[in-house]
Amino acid sequence: MKKILILGLLSLMFYAPSFAGRYAGDFMMIGSGVRALGMGGAFSALADDGSAIYWNSGGLSQMRDSEVQVMHAFLYGNLASYDFISYVQPLPNDVSIAFNVTRLNVSDIPYFSEKYLVGTNVDQRIHNLDLHLPGIPDGHFRSTDDLYQFAFSKNIKFGANMGWQFFEIPFELGLGGNVKFIQRKLRENLGSGTGFDLGIKLRTDMSVLFDEDSLGDLHVGFNFQDVAGTTISWDTNSEIRDEVLFNTKAGVALVQPLEKLKSTVTLAYDYDYVYNGTDHYGLDWNYDDKGNLRLGYYDTNFSCGASVKVYGVMLDYALITNPVGITNRLGLRISF
Repeated sequence: MKKILILGLLSLMFYAPSFAGRYAGDFMMIGSGVRALGMGGAFSALADDGSAIYWNSGGLSQMRDSEVQVMHAFLYGNLASYDFISYVQPLPNDVSIAFNVTRLNVSDIPYFSEKYLVGTNVDQRIHNLDLHLPGIPDGHFRSTDDLYQFAFSKNIKFGANMGWQFFEIPFELGLGGNVKFIQRKLRENLGSGTGFDLGIKLRTDMSVLFDEDSLGDLHVGFNFQDVAGTTISWDTNSEIRDEVLFNTKAGVALVQPLEKLKSTVTLAYDYDYVYNGTDHYGLDWNYDDKGNLRLGYYDTNFSCGASVKVYGVMLDYALITNPVGITNRLGLRISF
C-alpha cells in the first residue's frame, strides 16, 4: 500500500504540470552530508567539509585537506534509498575543486494496466466483475533522481582597517560556484536539466575583532541556488518542462573553543527563503578532535547525531524526524 501511495505521488508530480513545476527539484532539498543534517541543516555558514558543494561552495576553498565523503540513508519507511558521494581537492593559490553525485532511488513500484477498461463506462465497471482491478500488479518499475555537481572555489584573505586601535581585522572570503546536471527517470520517461549555484562564505577571528583571546571564529554564509533558472525537460509527447524554484540560504555560525575542556562548541543558524521560509538551528560539540555530538531543529522537526574518529576516518550518524517518519543516515569522511 505504501508503494502504491508513492506511485500516486510520483504520478501526480509527473502528469500535473502545476504541481511538477513547483516541486520539480524537491529531491535536491533533502540535503547532503550526515554531519550537516544532524545539525538540522544549519550548515551554509560552516560549509567546512565535502558536503559544502551542496550547502555553500564558497566554503570549499577554506578546506585545507583533500576529502572523500559518502552518505547512505533509507527514506519513507525504507521504500527509498538516498546516497551521496563527494570529493574535494585543494589546489595551489587557495583554490579548490569538488565533484559530487547524489541519487534518490525508489525501487519495485507496482503499476496496474487499465488498457482493458478503454471503451467502458462507470456502470459497466461497477457491475461487471471482470472489469474490476484484480489487485495484482502488471509489473514493477523504479524511479531515480540523479544530481551531478562540479564546483570551483577561491579563497581570498585580506585585512580590513576598521579605523580604531591601529590594527586590521583578518578576514577570509570564499567565493564559489557549482554547475549541476539533473536527471530524473520515471518508468520509461526521462527528464534532464542543468543549473548553477553561487556560494559566498566569510570567516573572521573574533579574538582580534574584540581583543579577547578566548573568543573563536565567526562564519557567515550565503548560498544562491538555481540562480540562472533551472528547467527540467521531459521526453514526453507534451514535452513537459518543470522549473526548479530559486532559493537563497543565509546562515551564521559561531565556533567557540573551550581549551580547558578540550572541546569546541559550534552554534549555527540558517534560513531558507523558498516555500515561505524555514528556520534551521544546529549545535555541535567536539571533544579533543576525537568525537562529536550534535543536535538540530528545523520546521518543527528534530535531528541529532554523532561522529567518531577512528584511525583518521570520521564515522558519522544522524537521526532525523519528519512527517513521513524517522530516518537514520550513515556516512564517513576521509581526509588526506
